[in-house]
Amino acid sequence: MSLIGKQVSEFSANAYFNGDFITVSDANFKGKWSVVCFYPADFTFVCPTELEDLQNQYATLKDLGVEVYSVSTDTHFTHKAWHDTSETIGKIEYVMIGDPNQKISRIFDVLDEEEGLAQRGTFIIDPDGVVTAMEINADGIGRDASTLVNKIKAAQYVRNNPGEVCPAKWQEGSATLKPSLDLVGKI
Repeated sequence: MSLIGKQVSEFSANAYFNGDFITVSDANFKGKWSVVCFYPADFTFVCPTELEDLQNQYATLKDLGVEVYSVSTDTHFTHKAWHDTSETIGKIEYVMIGDPNQKISRIFDVLDEEEGLAQRGTFIIDPDGVVTAMEINADGIGRDASTLVNKIKAAQYVRNNPGEVCPAKWQEGSATLKPSLDLVGKI
């Protein structure tokens, strides 16, 4: 079942953020754009490369009004330990949510029940708390955070311009489409 167009279900969880432990809930996703990035586990191999890449895009995402949240089934204590001991993870400035009870991973339907770990899922959530885009990769396939920037720009454009859609490879400032009967079979 797809989560596209659906409101994020209620949850509350502990997180590590800028040297502090905080509480994050579904309410944090309302009023601004959000990216939620699930990954299998701290102290692993592909995960730190993805989280560092996401950090490298963080300033651009913030400029677009987007907050970033990473989530694994580790605890917020483990996130702090990883942040304190890894040069790569020590650079992270966004929220790292702990999901040891696997509730959030189940809400977003990314839990590998057999392993007890989250899959590599990326979700874009609009200011109403509704999922507008999602991508889930196999464990061995790392993600490229730069693709999020264009997806978010497209999602924001479509939200702000009802009746228009963004074609494949759309870039900010390029032409959009206005779906109509006149376009059927002509693209």
